Amino acid sequence: MELKAAIEARTSVRNFTETPIPVSDLKEMVRLAACAPSVNNYQPWKFVAILNNELMEDMADVIVRKISQIPSNESKVAQNVKSQVEWYATFFKNAPAVIAVCMELYETILEKGVDLSHDEINKMRNYPDIQSAGAAIQNLLLASVDMGYGACWMSAPMISKSELEVMIGIENPMQLIAFVAVGEPAHPLKPKEKKAVDEVFSVIG
Repeated sequence: MELKAAIEARTSVRNFTETPIPVSDLKEMVRLAACAPSVNNYQPWKFVAILNNELMEDMADVIVRKISQIPSNESKVAQNVKSQVEWYATFFKNAPAVIAVCMELYETILEKGVDLSHDEINKMRNYPDIQSAGAAIQNLLLASVDMGYGACWMSAPMISKSELEVMIGIENPMQLIAFVAVGEPAHPLKPKEKKAVDEVFSVIG
């Protein structure tokens, strides 16, 4: 598939068949993900493919417990909102694979010569660590489409980030950034309509 076709075909897939994904295919997706640009070519990422259904169920349970602990407001929709968030944060348990995207924080040369913390500099530079991870995740999503799979970028599970890091063995200096659920789509999906280019593009001459 040509790059343009893969970009236009990509959409978030949240329902998958039970067909397993060969580890060789997951490895190729990660190889392509790691071709992404990163701050100063630091390549701060690691990718952990989780195929163990029991572990995925346990991870989902941890997330559900964390969501249940979030204080609700007095609105009538509070319970429905939590139920929706629960599903969007845990549907990965029904995927053949979930890829945990992990990253090591980038220490800039600026940190060696100024009296500012990493977090302060990172905020000043608009989070190049996270931008680097996002570039790799986009490559991973496009690679999955190109290889005939579907995928979904998931940030909601990070509500239980520290617990999940322990469960999948992520240790300092690496930290968990996002999940990408991957599998064969359960049914064909039409990409969502995007804004017209004239709504999002301007030129300063």
